Amino acid sequence: MHLSELSLPEPPAAALPTSADTPLARLFGLLEAVAGRDQPFTLQSLAVELDLPKPTVHRLLAQLEQAGLLQRQGDSRHFAAGARLRRLAERLMLNDSFNGARRMVLRSVVQQLGESCNITALAGSEVVYLDRVETAAPLRFYLHPGSRVPVHCSASGKLLLAQMKPAQRRRLLAHVPLDAYTPSTITDAAALERELEQVREQGYALDREEFLPGLLCVAVLVPLPAAQASNLCVAVQAPVMRLSAERAPQVLPALRRAAEALARIEADAMPRAQRA
Repeated sequence: MHLSELSLPEPPAAALPTSADTPLARLFGLLEAVAGRDQPFTLQSLAVELDLPKPTVHRLLAQLEQAGLLQRQGDSRHFAAGARLRRLAERLMLNDSFNGARRMVLRSVVQQLGESCNITALAGSEVVYLDRVETAAPLRFYLHPGSRVPVHCSASGKLLLAQMKPAQRRRLLAHVPLDAYTPSTITDAAALERELEQVREQGYALDREEFLPGLLCVAVLVPLPAAQASNLCVAVQAPVMRLSAERAPQVLPALRRAAEALARIEADAMPRAQRA
């Protein structure tokens, strides 16, 4: 199984103007609006949302499209986030200044449980490893930060799918082949929906050798303020000979403590106005 790795330099810090009247601030305001959308958008809808003249929005969209931050859809009227913007978002997640604090949380879980622990997020139609601390046990599955796994057969992916609105989930899964990675992979859409309903009810998700043979994973969401949907999970992975599905609930207290600690770290990173 090939897992891609990202080798990304830390971007230099830069001072940005904060006035809403500057062209650069307008560009960033438009990008913020784009980041809040889960489907393609039109020039008209952005002009209404940002309360800007259509010619201004047209000029901004053209600049961002030329830079690769946005891409035009097949009908030429709708736009969506471009590859460069998605890479930028992933770099921010991988290289932000809170990685040190996050890593200490992961190390604490590994010390308590003796198994590898990772933080993940949804990136496009895959789950990306933002950070990971490996167990010292001789038998382990080694995965680097930046590795990607399929959304439908990972514990974190199931959690993130389960909290989506049905229409949003259908749009995503319509373009994600439910490929079989092991004999245990769920490849039927109806069966996956039943699994996601169970995930919503129990508040955690399992990967029962669905991505890699012999590997079991338990994941919980990192809670964010009620108005925001979380895009972060914390998970423990272990060989099935050390952690079975029946024993998985035993790791939940440590995982949930870690999730609360990570939530506090994330809250410290938010502007005060967004913490309520």
